[in-house]
Amino acid sequence: MATGKRWTRDELLIALNLYHKLTFGQMHARQPAIMALAGRMRRGANSLAMKLCNFASLDPALKMRGIRGLTGASALDKTVWAEFHENLAQAVPASEEAFRRLFNAGENSEVEVTPREGVRVRSRPPPGPTEMRATVKVRRGQEYFRQAVLNNFGGQCGVTGLAVRELLIASHILPWGKFEAERLNVRNGLCLSRLHDAAFDNWLISFDDDLRLLLSPRLKEALPQRAVADNFVAYEGEPLHLPSDAALPETKFLAVHRRKFYEK
Repeated sequence: MATGKRWTRDELLIALNLYHKLTFGQMHARQPAIMALAGRMRRGANSLAMKLCNFASLDPALKMRGIRGLTGASALDKTVWAEFHENLAQAVPASEEAFRRLFNAGENSEVEVTPREGVRVRSRPPPGPTEMRATVKVRRGQEYFRQAVLNNFGGQCGVTGLAVRELLIASHILPWGKFEAERLNVRNGLCLSRLHDAAFDNWLISFDDDLRLLLSPRLKEALPQRAVADNFVAYEGEPLHLPSDAALPETKFLAVHRRKFYEK
């Protein structure tokens, strides 16, 4: 493994990709995803973990939660951080593509970061018509967003705690089609079950500034149906469940969703 080697801009771009797929408490040398990526980069796991903690010192979302990170961020770290977050639409797909190349992932392979298992590369079914029409750039952005949001929520639905990854959706707070600049912003994402994602997209549920679940009168009209009582009413008023070191959803984005919620 390389030691004492300067970090390049391209390496920092890949490291930033992983940074947003882990929470701060997972940024250590024994973390499986860090070990896997460090090996591919021919760097030590300690070196990569320290670099992620350097990035943490630049993250305003963590500062809001009283998390400081390490203070050794270089001038290049700061430059790459700023460039990445000023243009997520360009930087995220580029970083996702570079990440995939390191793991020799083909076009029909899925590359997923999970905190427990590390980096998984596996075959996926042939793309359907909708996915075939999407550009590679869009797909890479969507892949990144899903992993970053699910992992930010600890791999479980923020409402119910459901932890079956196949049943979870990375929901956009501000709609994908109308807010291009925020499409890939992790703080514009909620990890919800497929049922709660559909309810959120249709303004049947929303969240207040304290991240507590709100239910629409339209949804309550369906009572006493057991499905409504068990999946929604049982959680009314409860805050979203997130790890203590997660990036919190942006309350300004939730306020936009809530305005439509109250109009419906």
